[in-house]
Amino acid sequence: MNATLGREAVPIPADQVGYLLSTAARAPSVHNTQPWRFRVNACDIELLADPRRKLGVDPIGREMLVSCGAALFGLRLAIRSLGYQPVIRLLPDIKQLRLLARIAMVAGTPMTARESDLLNAIPHRHTHRGPFSPRPLPPGLLVGLQHDAVAEGATLALVQSAAGYERLASLLSATGPRQDHDPVARADITRWSRAAESGARDGVPAQAFPAQLVSEPGRLRQRDFDLGRGIGFDATPGARPAATAILLTLADRRADWLRAGQALQRLLLHAASTWVFASLYTQPLESAQIRHMVKERLRLPGFPQVLLQFGRADSTHPTARRSCDEGTSASYRPPPPRYAIDM
Repeated sequence: MNATLGREAVPIPADQVGYLLSTAARAPSVHNTQPWRFRVNACDIELLADPRRKLGVDPIGREMLVSCGAALFGLRLAIRSLGYQPVIRLLPDIKQLRLLARIAMVAGTPMTARESDLLNAIPHRHTHRGPFSPRPLPPGLLVGLQHDAVAEGATLALVQSAAGYERLASLLSATGPRQDHDPVARADITRWSRAAESGARDGVPAQAFPAQLVSEPGRLRQRDFDLGRGIGFDATPGARPAATAILLTLADRRADWLRAGQALQRLLLHAASTWVFASLYTQPLESAQIRHMVKERLRLPGFPQVLLQFGRADSTHPTARRSCDEGTSASYRPPPPRYAIDM
């Protein structure tokens, strides 16, 4: 969906700003922190990281940038739905570390049927922590998801052998409890998990995580969001996940993390368009040492950024998002003035 430079950028349509940003904000983010800000100028939109929403276990901001990359893909898709082509510049100013991308709009063609399918999947795409259905994946879906990753400069490696899965599962089982007891990680969970009666529009709601972790065949160990508080849902075992995969990047720099996020949202929307959902496992990769061990033990051709398991689900529980009006630091006026929105 990236366009070539050389075409004149069109003004950002004032009456579509809310739509563009709310579509971008439906992206997945670690702990549903939504660690992004958008600054709308006359002829471009800037994506910025919001370090106030960065996890304590993410000191260099890798997970924050993966999350922001996912929002960037949603913004690209929203621009395409208006018939324009997005022109993206990643990390356009090395002096502004929070400025992650600058997005302009140029004349384009109507969105394709595939893009329309991705857009229509945005409302029901969600991170799945409940039981899976035993129904198989649609034929050809996994290959299609791998193509999605490649299109965004990443790789989706499938863990297909029993030996490979056992190496991954045993590594996560051995390291997970230790990470659960890390005081910094526990503080992050306490800050970003929400009780059922909470009206917060960020964080992980109680209906999205189990009160007690249930060991299921073929299911990787999930993060303990409940921490013994009894606020999560009562978990019931489900079917074995249909596929386990690891999203990789060739290098491990800030631009790669943004590419990983764009690839993640693209393949998740593709899966959700067929009513297939993914459990995301970010906890193991918070540790640089464990990331290295996963790469070496599974002989991966790149740096692991996200672990995923795919399966069918009979219900969806999308988490809330902050509104476009929330945290607005200045009102919008027609170009050339600018405004900023916290989302």
